[in-house]
Amino acid sequence: MKKEIERQQREEAILCSLKKLNYLNRSQLQRLHDLGSDRNAQRVLQQLSPYVSSFKDGENIYYLNKEGRERVNSKRVLKKTTQSRHYIMRNELYIQSGCPQSWKNEMKLEVPNKVKLIADAYFIRKKQYHLIEVDHLQKMIKNKSKIERYMQLFSYNVFDIPPKLIWITTTELRRKQLIKLCEGLDVKVFTIQDFI
Repeated sequence: MKKEIERQQREEAILCSLKKLNYLNRSQLQRLHDLGSDRNAQRVLQQLSPYVSSFKDGENIYYLNKEGRERVNSKRVLKKTTQSRHYIMRNELYIQSGCPQSWKNEMKLEVPNKVKLIADAYFIRKKQYHLIEVDHLQKMIKNKSKIERYMQLFSYNVFDIPPKLIWITTTELRRKQLIKLCEGLDVKVFTIQDFI
């Protein structure tokens, strides 16, 4: 009986992670929920197959299916998508940041009639906003435009403490380009290789 309750609690915890983070790959779920070996993780995720769908992109990417959404009361319908790497990169930052309780995806930032943008995610640590941006094959001119809007937003002093901008990108070249574009900002740029 105790083991069955523990199994159900672990299943619900995994489904809640998928509700919060949308798409997670096997190794991310393994780390988030202490699933142990690759083999054990695959066994656990196989048991969840009535509630999750998956597709292969290097390793299996999981997301909630209809039954999973009903079990954890999620209204967001997800499908297999070519954008999954964007989510996987963002979620890697979530894990590497210590899974902050305040983490939220897709935050609208706006000074009415002046500037608005949507951060890929954010969290608050020691009263400082940490704004997350994912650069997965984005044109650098679009990144530049977004950074300019951040600079404009920050110039209105809407934050008590100047926020930290955190990027995750794909290559060293793109890291260098982003650091240069963000000159003058409190910024940290990671590549996905930093966490592999």
